[in-house]
Amino acid sequence: MTLRGVLFDLDGTLGDHDASVELALTAWLPTVGMVADPATIARWHEVAEKHLATWRRREIDFPEQRRRRLRDFGFSDDPEGLDAVFGGYLVEYESAYHAFGDVTGALAAVAARGLRVAVLTNGSAGQQRKKLARMGLADLGPVWTPDDLGMAKPDPGAFRGTVARWGLRPGEVLSVGDRHDLDVLAARAAGLRAVHLDRWGTGPLDEPHRITSLNELSDHL
Repeated sequence: MTLRGVLFDLDGTLGDHDASVELALTAWLPTVGMVADPATIARWHEVAEKHLATWRRREIDFPEQRRRRLRDFGFSDDPEGLDAVFGGYLVEYESAYHAFGDVTGALAAVAARGLRVAVLTNGSAGQQRKKLARMGLADLGPVWTPDDLGMAKPDPGAFRGTVARWGLRPGEVLSVGDRHDLDVLAARAAGLRAVHLDRWGTGPLDEPHRITSLNELSDHL
């Protein structure tokens, strides 16, 4: 089946989420009386993943996963207060968000082959579209989130819903993302092709369709 579209993940694939978080925490944590040391930043990532996983299962809504993250850091249990505190972090995070350096070349390679581009991302619709706009990619193509689909990766239904809305068949779409569980295995379960973007060499190293930079994507198109 001929490839017709490339479906990109956003955070960790097109946008440097981890570096943006570190920059944001370095600026924000001192304003709430905390030290932005490596242990605290690592803890932030750990707590975020725990509660985002609960949200991906649709057990809580997006604002609640943010509140639970702050509760784990010892902030008060008042929802309005937690929302205000998280808002301070969010300003820093959104202003720090930036694209990886290999994105422009990869998108050019995709365009040169006449392939369509879309984004499937596990984030709130408004925030993720703002990130793309900040990176100069507001017109990249359709963007789908759990807000649009009613489900999140790694549910294969998120990929099937995306492809159906895109007007393509699963076998005509290549999923590209940094999470092997969310962007590769789940995509294949839905019938898509998939490439794992393993930027940091964490594996699995036996993945046959593995790249360490988007500069290598052209070999899989």
